[in-house]
Amino acid sequence: MADEVKLQSPIRLTFEALVVQSIRAEKHNKRQKERNVTTQVSANEIKQYLPHILEQRTSSNVINKRENLLEKKKNQRKIRIKGIQNKDILRNKNHLQKQAEKNFTDEGDQLFKMGIKVLQQSKTYLLFAKAADMGNLKAMEKMADALLFGNFGMQNITAAIQLYESLAKEGSCKAQNALGFLSSYGIGMEYDQAKALIYYTFGSAGGSIMSQMILGYRYLSGINVLQNCEVALSYYKKVADHIADTFEKSEGVPVEKVRLTERPENLSSNSEILDWDIYQYYKFLAERGDVQIQVMYTDEIEFLEHENYKAGSGIWKDYKLAFKYFYLASQSGQPLAIYYLAEMYATGTGVVRSCRTAVELYKGVCELGHWAEKFLTAYFAYKDGDIDSSLVQYALLAEMGYEVAQSNSAFILESKKANILEKEKMYPMALLLWNRAAIQGNAFARVKIGDYHYYGYGTKKDYQTAATHYSIAADKYHNAQAMFNLAYMYEHGLGIAKDIHLARRLYDMAAQTSPDAYIPVFFALMKLETMHLLRDILFFNFTMRWNWLKLDNTVGPHWDLFVIGLIVAGLILLLRNHRG
Repeated sequence: MADEVKLQSPIRLTFEALVVQSIRAEKHNKRQKERNVTTQVSANEIKQYLPHILEQRTSSNVINKRENLLEKKKNQRKIRIKGIQNKDILRNKNHLQKQAEKNFTDEGDQLFKMGIKVLQQSKTYLLFAKAADMGNLKAMEKMADALLFGNFGMQNITAAIQLYESLAKEGSCKAQNALGFLSSYGIGMEYDQAKALIYYTFGSAGGSIMSQMILGYRYLSGINVLQNCEVALSYYKKVADHIADTFEKSEGVPVEKVRLTERPENLSSNSEILDWDIYQYYKFLAERGDVQIQVMYTDEIEFLEHENYKAGSGIWKDYKLAFKYFYLASQSGQPLAIYYLAEMYATGTGVVRSCRTAVELYKGVCELGHWAEKFLTAYFAYKDGDIDSSLVQYALLAEMGYEVAQSNSAFILESKKANILEKEKMYPMALLLWNRAAIQGNAFARVKIGDYHYYGYGTKKDYQTAATHYSIAADKYHNAQAMFNLAYMYEHGLGIAKDIHLARRLYDMAAQTSPDAYIPVFFALMKLETMHLLRDILFFNFTMRWNWLKLDNTVGPHWDLFVIGLIVAGLILLLRNHRG
């Protein structure tokens, strides 16, 4: 009984304010509803509509000004056809008033709908809070996640850690995974990779799918463990089996993984990605078994009929043909086709066994899990200015091996806008994440690593290492920025031997690779050629002066007269020979 009270005390301390606030909000909403007034909304959502409200006020002011102007003109001018004029003025006035009333009504409807949405979320978390306060472990896990990721605008990492530690003592594998994640980044806890590995191991043993996926990625990449493809295969297969089982029941809805590094101009608009509500709606239809919705997001799954090539139920076994169909279906991104291909590569069925290929395919399937939804919530949080919430979500996905999340996390860290890590830790952590993304084939990340070593961000300055990374990005990925940077280093001999001809060649290649590099390359080449010309002129002057000094010492101070005499003598000889 004492342990139970001790376990529940941090929950009451954490959620008492939430419960009281939610109950008050519900009562206030009922009173407002009776008066036909819109319900309250969160500060962030209200901010989205402030420009519209201000615009309506501006519109009303414009209407008033127009009315006054028309009235003044009516009094000042003497117009013969007064009846027609007054009729037009009245028509314009009525139109403007109706338009303003319509805009005001539409705005009220939008705010009312948002209020209902927020109220529903408030009720949901209120129920979780009550259940957690009664000692329900699953509810406590939900509330701890809400505190960690900032769901409903209530991020409190310290309180989340207290809950996770209490849950871990009770054997919660989700809490073990969360504590491992926080230890691996040093978020709210001491940075300790060894401790993180222990947490992940216990979490995996307890059944945490996320921990299994994280361990699979760590053994695949050799992160704080010896690289071991077979161990990575065993972890990834467990997760992929779970994902494949869910896909056999219903198709999931794919989530676009927005790269923050590539779309800075689009972060104020979500025109290219699914709205969260629309995403949830399509997901609901897909899970319900709506065939049309499934076809919208995946190709037809006729290839599943060929699974009986594999099983041999009434059909002659033909593993190679099965492999062919699975391969063709996988090219269109069919999740189950990718899963069965991984199975065949893992077991050597119908194809030469390849542990590495099987792991990569399993990894692709695992990254289709429900946790990929955090790409949307993290993106919306970033767009709304909730940097800490966005970073925590991207960082978790990065730990699970998502290359896009690794790049996004590094991008946020190097901006130094987050508050959940000390400033001095941000560049080293960003460098670590850029490196992980580069290993997975991100050319931009490879250039970033070169930049960090060139400028000494998160590490000491090392021109040679910077040049090495630029060379990889230029040779392997044909990255124009890497070519330009490498050309500059060859031009000035930074970390590598100075080579003007190679610098020119790399500058030209950068301009040919990317049109955006044309202007920078033009100015770089102008500078290079100008400096080279000046060096040639100075060298020529020095050479000539040196030669003159040598002649003075050899033939005396009047060597020029001697040379002129030789020239005259030569001309005389030529004329004589010509006459003869």
